[in-house]
Amino acid sequence: MEQVFKRPVSLKPAPFRFCPGCGHSLIHRIIAECIDKLNIRERVVGIAPVGCAVFAYDYFNFDILEVAHGRPPAAATGLKRVMPDKIIFSYQGDGDLAAIGTAEIIHAANRGENLTVFFVNNATYGMTGGQMAPTTLLLQRTTTTPRGRDVKTSGYPLHVSEMLATIEGVSFIARTSVDSVKNLMAAKKAVEKAFRYQIEGKGFSFVEILSPCPTDWGMSAEGAINWMRSEMMPVFPLGTIKDKYGEL
Repeated sequence: MEQVFKRPVSLKPAPFRFCPGCGHSLIHRIIAECIDKLNIRERVVGIAPVGCAVFAYDYFNFDILEVAHGRPPAAATGLKRVMPDKIIFSYQGDGDLAAIGTAEIIHAANRGENLTVFFVNNATYGMTGGQMAPTTLLLQRTTTTPRGRDVKTSGYPLHVSEMLATIEGVSFIARTSVDSVKNLMAAKKAVEKAFRYQIEGKGFSFVEILSPCPTDWGMSAEGAINWMRSEMMPVFPLGTIKDKYGEL
């Protein structure tokens, strides 16, 4: 019989403990598949902060560094500079990267650090109780905006990818999603390209991945996917946002 499916070597044989319908397990899978395909597992160091991303060491079968909330780009910069032969990536949520870690991500991008960043956008603080995040949509209800996000008091959703695209040190930015097989394949292609750019020394690469959070959104898994398509994607459109060296 022909084998058509197997666990990536870069994933440990451990069951995921994310909530039902969460996108993190899918994102872990495509990252691991890309690392296997590029044959870089022995060179990879992943960095994860506080939040749902913190469990990365339980699942990835390579070195993982846990750091303080919002600080992965700073830690990644230090690691890459002292071990330039390593492939360094950070795996961060929107509360982490776009709130407490705003300064770190902007300045790492501005320096053109040769790093890869995976930014999981589920429009909420996932682990800590579903509070409003910088990416929370207008009128979206959260535990801290029970009547919906109000622009007068909370401002607008932060478009991190578009903001970083204005920085000269950035080589590649794409926004993807895990809502369908088609978009998962596009996400995997973007993840692989981001790794390749680092391998080739092309500088800072960044992949934003829209991901469902049924638990904090108060929806079924199917409802969360539909909400992503009807509400999130019009605000955060998919596609390549910046590519200095080619097309996705």
